[in-house]
Amino acid sequence: MRPWSHELWRLGLLAVAGSLVGWLLSAPGLGLAAGLTLRLIHHLRQLHALRRWLTRNPHSEPPAATGLWGELFDRLYRYQKGQRHTQHRLQATLKRIQESSEAMRDSVVMLDPHGDLEWWNSAAERMLGLKAAHDRGQHITNLVRDPRFVAYFNARDYREPLTLTSPVNERVVLQFQITLYGDDERLVMARDITRLHRLEEMRRDFVANVSHELRTPLTVLAGYLETYADAADRLPPRLAQGLTRMQEQTTRMQNLVNDLLLLSRLEIDQGGEDHLPLAVPTLLEEVRQDTEALSAGRQQVRVEIEEERQLLGSDPEIHSALSNLASNAVRYTPEGSHVVLRWKPHPKGACLEVEDDGEGIDPVHIPRLTERFYRIDKGRSSESGGTGLGLAIVKHVLLRHDAYLEIESHPGHGALFRCVFPVSRLVANVETTEQTSGS
Repeated sequence: MRPWSHELWRLGLLAVAGSLVGWLLSAPGLGLAAGLTLRLIHHLRQLHALRRWLTRNPHSEPPAATGLWGELFDRLYRYQKGQRHTQHRLQATLKRIQESSEAMRDSVVMLDPHGDLEWWNSAAERMLGLKAAHDRGQHITNLVRDPRFVAYFNARDYREPLTLTSPVNERVVLQFQITLYGDDERLVMARDITRLHRLEEMRRDFVANVSHELRTPLTVLAGYLETYADAADRLPPRLAQGLTRMQEQTTRMQNLVNDLLLLSRLEIDQGGEDHLPLAVPTLLEEVRQDTEALSAGRQQVRVEIEEERQLLGSDPEIHSALSNLASNAVRYTPEGSHVVLRWKPHPKGACLEVEDDGEGIDPVHIPRLTERFYRIDKGRSSESGGTGLGLAIVKHVLLRHDAYLEIESHPGHGALFRCVFPVSRLVANVETTEQTSGS
């Protein structure tokens, strides 16, 4: 406030002096106007000096001035100096980020809120074929035109990465991951996973080939064992018991081979050709009958239908997934437990649920339950006849149907396995629609 006080005093004194001079000349108003005009001319000169300084050389020292204008020049100069310091610091930080990004083997692409290219590192030029000369400002989908990437980019659901071949080299396999940051800006990262992809293909081919090769000798072995079993009553008890054990283990190996072959097919085959509207109540009733046969009366199995829409999918695959969940519920729950097969609405579409009131599962195991051969209790799982591939099969079946698996369980409170299907997988029940139209 001190410069303002001085300015007001100067203005007041100039007005009084002008009025006195004017009074002596018998024109006090003219003298007051003359005094104020002098002060206005001073302010206009300082304003002109400010404009010339800001437009010609703002980085130089500010014009010399006193009073209010001197303080204004000093404040502007300090502000500009601070801004230059901040700008230099940010530029240095940005340079370090760019240098570190350049050193990365992964592609890094920065997009503006509209999805246009702003900056990328040299790895992106090699993997994606970006050219600084004419690609800057282009939309990312104009350069990476694979329909799967376009759908992934527009869906804005980047929880899972996307695997595609490189747009400039079909022999290179890339894994894309998009991250949202700032004001709806996006960071696209692409990793070269060609080696991992080939190793995964080799693993799948190896498992499929070995499983296929094991199928024939196991079939022959099972046939001979079945033939010998007809004469088991004439064998010594010890040999008969050994024959029974061999039959059990052969059956178990056949189940394991069949599950491995099914899992390999689910991983390799894209599927979709046999996806038709399914009558879910009929499907659940079939699974219920199979489950009751497996249970042999030890558990009570029932079906609950709360959703009228049909599910668009593969009948054998959905049947296999539900059968795995239901058979697990029977195998790992004590006698007298209840198993419920349910079809109900869900906020994201609809869901198939398999719920039991058995012993439950410790939450520490839940994240790994869909891994191949993962067992909570290895000894108990072996006794139950499980292969350890059931939930892995369920996971891959759901992935082929754009769905996912939710598991809720706590020790002593049973377990709930929920298969959540999106709205795009639901179709109106034709019979219900015809009945509504007829009524």
